[in-house]
Amino acid sequence: MTFKGNKDNWMFTLNCKGRLLVIYSPIVMGVININQDSFYQGSRHTGLKQILDTAEKMIGDGAAIIDIGGQSTRPGSIQISADEELVKVIPAIEMIRKNFPEIFISIDTYYGRVAKEAVNAGASMVNDISAGCMDGSMADTVATLQVPYILMHMQGQPADMQIKPHYIDVTQEVLDFLIQKVSMLKEKGIKDIIIDPGFGFGKTITHNFTLLKNLSVFKMLELPILLGVSRKSTIYKTLETNADNALNGTTVLNTIGLLNGAHILRVHDVKEAVETVKLFQAYQS
Repeated sequence: MTFKGNKDNWMFTLNCKGRLLVIYSPIVMGVININQDSFYQGSRHTGLKQILDTAEKMIGDGAAIIDIGGQSTRPGSIQISADEELVKVIPAIEMIRKNFPEIFISIDTYYGRVAKEAVNAGASMVNDISAGCMDGSMADTVATLQVPYILMHMQGQPADMQIKPHYIDVTQEVLDFLIQKVSMLKEKGIKDIIIDPGFGFGKTITHNFTLLKNLSVFKMLELPILLGVSRKSTIYKTLETNADNALNGTTVLNTIGLLNGAHILRVHDVKEAVETVKLFQAYQS
């Protein structure tokens, strides 16, 4: 990875299997979940045609990355095996790569084996919610694959992460965790790293708002910052509604995130996020 800039003028260059993803202004990652258990019903996909149609719309709306995941990671979700996950994600990745060869595809998995097979099928980077903690082979696998790695903080595991999460200082503890993990990943030979504070993963609503307010602290790592708040419970519980009615709230928090230094917005609704970025850029200039 190359990084150039200061707090107001920055650029990141990530090597994705020989293709460069250059981030010189905020970009949008569209989420496609291939399961029937994700917390937001509108993101659940099964058939390949539905997946392809969604990918086509997201790309047309301006997504720079499509994030494919076969595992539900909502609070209390039941873990599926790597074999089950591969059956879900590999045909989808191959299909999207064939139809949209220029798009960057991220595989959302915590299994090293799934990461390897997905990259071989056409994925460009690995998005691991567990930071390698749920599969000890992940870091070595990504180092061998030489693709970008999205490093996320999570307290606990999806099955238990929202059972009384506790921090003395959530910002400091998440930052310390990411600093330690980044150092370890670089020692393994992973050159391109994206950091994700892990909104909603072992955090209360207060923890999430604190992290969002302090997001600029993570700029010290000089790595791209991914913001994943789309339609999450921090939004809909605060607004006393549900995930289906959390789009407006998502736009508000994405805007705050951009103002505080987010470089990648991971969202279910690409069009609205791209518009948010455009208005943010116009505001800045």
